[in-house]
Amino acid sequence: MSLAFCHLENTIEAGLDEAGRGCLAGPVVAAAVILSKPIPELNDSKKLSPEQRQHLAEIIKKEAKAWAIGEVSPEKIDKINILQASFLAMHCALDKLSVQPESLLVDGNRFMPFKELPFHCMVKGDGRFQSIAAASILAKTHRDLIMEKAHEIYPQYNWITNKGYPTVAHKVAIKNHGLSPLHRQSFRYHLTPKQLELNFK
Repeated sequence: MSLAFCHLENTIEAGLDEAGRGCLAGPVVAAAVILSKPIPELNDSKKLSPEQRQHLAEIIKKEAKAWAIGEVSPEKIDKINILQASFLAMHCALDKLSVQPESLLVDGNRFMPFKELPFHCMVKGDGRFQSIAAASILAKTHRDLIMEKAHEIYPQYNWITNKGYPTVAHKVAIKNHGLSPLHRQSFRYHLTPKQLELNFK
């Protein structure tokens, strides 16, 4: 099924999505994208390979009417909580857009209003609308690059592979090496009894 180009016709619509909300380390990253025309290959970033995402990211940046990235650090996440940090990252991205949107399409079911702009929350929107899918791809590729660079400094956590997500191996590395400055201090890092049995039998 192809993704819809827009939700409201004849409207400057910005799609919004974030990446890294469920991670144990690194920033939460959001992207805002205003498309000028359909991009046929667009799809939910989770259904694309890293190579496909990178290829599409380059096309989006070249062909979009406007796009921008917003980041919120682990320290800020710890201060305001991950939900508020996700909204803040989206607001930061919107603030950077070179074109003022008239309406917002937000992936998910909640959003904090931005400058009184009308917005529409779309559950699984990255699999339904092109602008949200584009934002998902830009947020994901940008954040992955951050974590790949961070891996060079902290290779013990294998962020080159897990990108900061709570895999068993990542939790084991935390147990063995402690937390890095890029870990979110307010998050829970415990290993479940099943994971403990699997890794420390």
